Amino acid sequence: MSKLAFLFPGQASQYPGMGRDLAEHFPESRAVFEEADAALGFSISKLCFEGAEEDLRLTENTQPAILTVSVAAYRAIASRGIVPDIAAGHSLGEYSALVAAGTLELSAAVKLVRARGRYMQEAVPPGEGAMAAIMGLSPSDVAEVCRKAAEKEVVSPANLNSPEQIVISGHSAAVKRAVEIASQSGAKRAMMLPVSAPFHCALMAPARERLEPDLRAAKFSAPQFPVITNADAEAVLSAEEAREALIRQVISPVRWLDSMREMIERGATIFTEVGPGKVLSGLLRQIDRSVRCFSAEDSGSLQAVLEKIGAARAEIPEA
Repeated sequence: MSKLAFLFPGQASQYPGMGRDLAEHFPESRAVFEEADAALGFSISKLCFEGAEEDLRLTENTQPAILTVSVAAYRAIASRGIVPDIAAGHSLGEYSALVAAGTLELSAAVKLVRARGRYMQEAVPPGEGAMAAIMGLSPSDVAEVCRKAAEKEVVSPANLNSPEQIVISGHSAAVKRAVEIASQSGAKRAMMLPVSAPFHCALMAPARERLEPDLRAAKFSAPQFPVITNADAEAVLSAEEAREALIRQVISPVRWLDSMREMIERGATIFTEVGPGKVLSGLLRQIDRSVRCFSAEDSGSLQAVLEKIGAARAEIPEA
């Protein structure tokens, strides 16, 4: 039987005004923003709807903002009878996937990711860390580039996004050296990214140490559907597995390519990116063009997704 997969975006998908249309059109979405505002003690909804781009780009704001918009979109879809067979989220998006799966309460998740963003930001002094995207080199080639560039500093693959795109992370000087080496080694493109911290590498160890007690104190429940984790590209089926995966995720690379292949292997043929932007839809097209991928981030796209999922399911014969 064909399976429906939901994908939840991570950092860099944010934009000013996101979520406003959802809150205006769907009472379920409006309730999500109200719950997040109450949990955080300030108006994350106002930041999403009216905030300046530079404020949204601050990691401790970005993470709860994207999570709230993603869950707002999810609740509007789910209330219309569409729930996924399987889900995954990119980096902070894994928290959105776990909220959708009933593993984490929204109020706990927004507080966790706000703290996570702050811990990540404070783990490395400004200017000392960096990230870069490398296109057109294999994972083993990128790993070799990082080894050559390290020179006793940290630089390593951070996001294994697709066959065409790998993001690296580490000390600024080492990442810059890696960009130069990658360019000389035949990369189609190698470029520094405008990020505020070097995520998903060993430099995030202080953030992991601070976040772990918060995650251990939070209430986790067994997911209502499998969630594929970033750290292992495998499904978590228990509360404890979900918690441990989030702890390891902070310093582990995001194994997105392997995660998408795992979902496809499990029978997923219809994918929907739930939340702001279309970053994950673009990556999925690089991974496998035979699957269908839709995106839902406002009332128009959400209504279209409901119709497309229904039509796609009707076309595929039951196994």
